[in-house]
Amino acid sequence: MDVYLIDGTYELFRHYFAVPQTADDSGQEIGAVRGVVGSVLSMIERGATHLGVATDHIVESFRNGLYDGYKTGEGVPPDLMSQFLILEQALASLGVKVWPMVEFEADDALAAAATKAALHDSVSQVIICTPDKDLGQCVRGKKVVQLDRRREITRDEAGVLEKFGVKPESIPDYLAVVGDTADGFPGLPGWGAKAAASVLSVYPHLEDIPEDPSMWPSTIRASRKLSATLRESWADALLFRTLATLRLDVPVFDDLDELRWRGCTPSFEATCARLKSKDLWRRAQKCSILPVAELIS
Repeated sequence: MDVYLIDGTYELFRHYFAVPQTADDSGQEIGAVRGVVGSVLSMIERGATHLGVATDHIVESFRNGLYDGYKTGEGVPPDLMSQFLILEQALASLGVKVWPMVEFEADDALAAAATKAALHDSVSQVIICTPDKDLGQCVRGKKVVQLDRRREITRDEAGVLEKFGVKPESIPDYLAVVGDTADGFPGLPGWGAKAAASVLSVYPHLEDIPEDPSMWPSTIRASRKLSATLRESWADALLFRTLATLRLDVPVFDDLDELRWRGCTPSFEATCARLKSKDLWRRAQKCSILPVAELIS
């Protein structure tokens, strides 16, 4: 079987800026939720039997306590933030496993679920559905891959190496020195993607990098300056790597069978009414009556 793990936060943002706004009868914006539910349902229609969705129930996490500059919910449109709870409830009524994150982030839940699912011999492949570069660290060979559904790009371990110039295990170290503007930490002065890839492709982790710049790859002309910057900013580098390292101790599921889609719940009809989409209800009902063998064919 294949296991699909979906970044619900990314999907909600993506649909919010891509689909027309629509309000329910109370005036609450629900357009993005309807788009995401339809998108997840389309995966089921195409044969997904095991799937889970992680969301950032609140934007802030334990990382905000580690670094003041870490991303917050500031600047997120209120009518987008207000749809997170609605999305979580809608997906649950569809019968999909949902992980609403508060202390941790959606990325942590995806990482924990991917790692846990990959341990099962019955799992052929784990597909992490998000373009977020953080999740590149979870890719393992061809068993755990990353899928950008919008661009239809799948990256296995070779794909991560091709894109970033480093193996998945070095992604947190890479982001530590390059920075991640989406998450709000700057990286180290002077360290660009090319230099980071050149160094970390030879020395996979920060601790492996020699203090003597003469031992660095000869292709890095500013090795002496970059080496000095790394040593001077060592504490920041370690902190940024901690921020970029996804947590695997997030409670996600006890049994892989929890991710099996068994059809929508009785409340999904009311959900579809609120979302003003009878079509979603009809589609879900059609999927629910198909035998599993037909769903995955």
